[in-house]
Amino acid sequence: MKDKIIAFFTDVVKEMNKVTWPKKDDLRDSTVIVLVVCLIISAFVYVVDTVVGGVLQQILQ
Repeated sequence: MKDKIIAFFTDVVKEMNKVTWPKKDDLRDSTVIVLVVCLIISAFVYVVDTVVGGVLQQILQ
């Protein structure tokens, strides 16, 4: 059991050394893109919700 645990963590270290980590600038740019897209989608959902809610309100009155 002990050998399996040691082998597991040895493999984890080997795989982590293969990872290509993003540079700070790339990470910042990706974060900005994600935030902007989230804001755009949120605004779109808000507008659609408001329009559909208004239409349903008119139909139900």
